[in-house]
Amino acid sequence: MIGFAFALLFLPSPEPDCGHDRAALLALDENSFDQDLQGGWRALSARGCGREAADLIRDWRLAHKAESMILYWHEGQLRAEIGETDAAIALFRQSYKPADQDHGGSWRPYVDGSIAFLRRDRAGLEAERARLAALPRPADFEEEAKGPDGKPILMPDGKPWRISWPLNLNVLDRLLRCWDKPYSQAYSCPAGKAGS
Repeated sequence: MIGFAFALLFLPSPEPDCGHDRAALLALDENSFDQDLQGGWRALSARGCGREAADLIRDWRLAHKAESMILYWHEGQLRAEIGETDAAIALFRQSYKPADQDHGGSWRPYVDGSIAFLRRDRAGLEAERARLAALPRPADFEEEAKGPDGKPILMPDGKPWRISWPLNLNVLDRLLRCWDKPYSQAYSCPAGKAGS
């Protein structure tokens, strides 16, 4: 009995169920497809189906002829999580925003810092983190995240998603804290954990 229980510890984890209604997901509007934290491509990703979710974002972009920068970003994140580093970097580079759309100038340092992490350029990541941290808070900055439709983005508990300035500084801090981990782990590195 103990031997059987011990053997179970070494069995491979079951593959996640990555089945999904592709047609229904591709028919969603961009907000429902990308910004619903419990739906769209995110529901597929949450089941451990990162590759399928990344492919779905790509297919949604192509089907809708969408050039939305955030879709390139989210597909890039999923590609980074599954180890497709070159594809992730290329997608991240397609997510740059024109200066007039980069609220407070925070997006470029975040993207560049994330790319530096993927390229294993710690000095570059540290420089982008410092650049991001030095940005002044815009006078019109709101701490409640809003989707492309201007409505608040709700967390799974129904409360608005709260954000702080500078945007995504916490993410670059996590990448630095868990420098020796893959992107999939470093992105959600626990506070206070040193990885290097």
